[in-house]
Amino acid sequence: MNILLLGSGGREHAIAWKLLQSEKLEKLYVAPGNAGTKDIAGNVDIQVNDFQAIKVFVLENNINMVVVGPEDPLVNGISDFFVGDMELSHIPVIGPSKRGAELEGSKDFAKEFMARHGIPTAAYLTVTNDNIEEIKKLDPVNNCGVKVFMGSSTGNMLVDNATALEKIFAESPTLI
Repeated sequence: MNILLLGSGGREHAIAWKLLQSEKLEKLYVAPGNAGTKDIAGNVDIQVNDFQAIKVFVLENNINMVVVGPEDPLVNGISDFFVGDMELSHIPVIGPSKRGAELEGSKDFAKEFMARHGIPTAAYLTVTNDNIEEIKKLDPVNNCGVKVFMGSSTGNMLVDNATALEKIFAESPTLI
């Protein structure tokens, strides 16, 4: 079996290491990979969101399965891309659909989902331009920081006061 593992972090190195223990594995490729995966598998210079390049590679290298490590290609719909493509639809992608990936890729979606279904979770506040004044009401002793999520959770940052948050919103008014 030929496997393409997408990602470049420590998680992907651990997954690659484990996949290499399978007797069924013939060839393991990691795209784009990292220094650690380079030592144990074949790194491929393809970015995880370049679905067309991934398609070409999968077809040219007789890939039998794609394992997705990072959330970004899942949030962008790589599983759906494979399912919807006649040449790729028979190749399993290990990872959820775009809709399923929302739980990991959107903290706002995940928090709303947990609240809606009675799943215990920490208190939260989704700050937008419309409710930025709410941030000033947070208790600085019990709320030492505010997590600001821009797009998928791969682009998050910690902001430690309302003034810094206001500056961020002034510079990028489309934050969610």
